[in-house]
Amino acid sequence: MPRLGTEQIIVLLLLLAAPLRAETPSPLARLKTVGREGAGNVAASRAWKEVVRMGPSALPAILAAMDDADATSANWLRTAVDAIAERTLATGKPLPTEPLEQFVRQTRHASTARRLAYEWLCRVDPKTPDRLLPGMLQDPGPELRRDAVAAVIKEGQTRLDKNDKDGARAAYRKALTGACDKDQVDVITKQLDKLGDKVDVAAHFGFVRQWLLVAPFDNTKDAGFNIAYPPEKRVDPKAMYKGKKNAEARWANHTTASPYGVVDLNKVLGKQKGVVAYAYAVIESPAERPVQIRAGSPNGIKIFLNGKEVFHVDEYHHGMEVDQYIAKATLKSGRNELLLKVCQNEQKEDWAQQWKFQVRLCDAVGAAVPYTPIAVKTVNPPKQEEGKP
Repeated sequence: MPRLGTEQIIVLLLLLAAPLRAETPSPLARLKTVGREGAGNVAASRAWKEVVRMGPSALPAILAAMDDADATSANWLRTAVDAIAERTLATGKPLPTEPLEQFVRQTRHASTARRLAYEWLCRVDPKTPDRLLPGMLQDPGPELRRDAVAAVIKEGQTRLDKNDKDGARAAYRKALTGACDKDQVDVITKQLDKLGDKVDVAAHFGFVRQWLLVAPFDNTKDAGFNIAYPPEKRVDPKAMYKGKKNAEARWANHTTASPYGVVDLNKVLGKQKGVVAYAYAVIESPAERPVQIRAGSPNGIKIFLNGKEVFHVDEYHHGMEVDQYIAKATLKSGRNELLLKVCQNEQKEDWAQQWKFQVRLCDAVGAAVPYTPIAVKTVNPPKQEEGKP
């Protein structure tokens, strides 16, 4: 082997010491680096033009880039998809429908990207819904799932119009397996009720119905929201606390009969102002899993799961609706403890008298997760709600 000269050795050392030149990021990668409020917009604009020049064959890759994109870069990617599709159709060329349909069927991708691909497929082929929606009743994408449910609801109505009650009942029951939105569930349950088929709406949505309730703790001048009263430190179902103005506060069982899990504290605990109530429930989960705790209340609330605060909102009398607030958490396998703090302020207007809440446990698309309520004994007799609020 020939010996290297001094100059050759120096050149070799310089080459080894030189930093490796980074590969130039792809247009897609550069487009995803755009920041909010204009940061990187000039570079993103250049990258956007390059992405659009990639043409229709790149549509699946551009859509896939939306999987981990933030809201700003996802918007750039969306407009790039629209620009490519518009230009392609304007020139009389076809879109790559087969790869786009395959993309829609791949549920691992971002639901917004899949929806965008689906909309373009519908635009070029009106039969797309008939082909894709039947397999989307359990889709993780809320919009695609909603469309799939709507299609089966329509089938149920068509069968009703033909006086095919058995077929209609089967269609509505099928639609219910995928329905997560209140308006659609209301339509389905109303029709099933007419057909003599009762639906447990609260169970369908995963509303928590069995609670222990305790009040009143002081919320004068809204100060109680940030005071950790004893139930926040440890729940003892047999404890007696000193509440507002030294009033006796004990836990009492309560089961709501509301189909939407509404607990009207004015009815159960008596109408009170400037107070705090706690609601406690124990549930058993068959496995560890991510969960969304979705709540509604016109009052200030805090939500705790297994002793950890997962949500709070210090606002009053802005109305109440299903899924008004969403807290992301994780259920443990086995026993889980859910605690709510519901604060009522001192306003005297008619519209400021409501003191209530509702809570359900579901997945990211809004479908109820499996759990079993666990009865908790107190020293007080249970309170059963009368009627449906």
